[in-house]
Amino acid sequence: MNTANVPEPRTAAALAARRRRTETALQRVHETIGQLRRKKAQVSVAAVARRADVSRTFLYDNPEARAAVSTAMTEAGGRRSQTLADQDSEREATWHERALNGEEALKAAHGEILAQRTRIGKLLGQIRDLKAERTEEAIQRITTENTTLKQRVRQLTADNRTLDERLKAARSNLRFQDRRVADLEAQIVGT
Repeated sequence: MNTANVPEPRTAAALAARRRRTETALQRVHETIGQLRRKKAQVSVAAVARRADVSRTFLYDNPEARAAVSTAMTEAGGRRSQTLADQDSEREATWHERALNGEEALKAAHGEILAQRTRIGKLLGQIRDLKAERTEEAIQRITTENTTLKQRVRQLTADNRTLDERLKAARSNLRFQDRRVADLEAQIVGT
C-alpha cells in the first residue's frame, strides 16, 4: 500500500479548514464589492480588503478575488473616467497658466535686475569721477546711495530666486499633470 499519496487525517482536516476559510473570505469579498457598487463608492483593493476583513495579499494572491476586484474596479472606472478627464484638463489649464505667469514674473525680475546693475555701474562710474572732489558730504551721499542700491539688488536677487523656485515647481507640477493626463488617456483607450 502506497501511503505517500494518502494525506494524514490531520493534514486533510487542515486543508479542508483552509478551503472553508478561503471560500468564506471569497464570499465576503463578493458581498463587499456588491455593497460598494450599490453605494456607488470607489472600488479599490484597499477598500475591499478593509471592508471584507481580508488582507490585500489575499486579494492579490487568490485568482478569483483578484478577478472580482479587477472587474469591479474596471466597471467603476468607466463611469468616472470622463469626470476625471474633465477635472484633469481643468487642473492642467490652471498649472499651465501659473507656469506662464511665473515665467513672465521671472522675465520682469531679470529685466529689473539688469536695469539696477546698469544703474549701479553708472553710479560707480560717477563715484570714480567724483573722487577728485572728495568732499565728505558727497562721499556720504554716494555711499548711502550705493548701500541702498546694493540692498535693492539683494532684494531683487532674492525675489528672482523665489520666482525661479516657483517656476520650477510650476513646471514640475505641469509635467506631473501631463503624465497624469497621458495615463488617463491610456486608461480610456485601454477600456
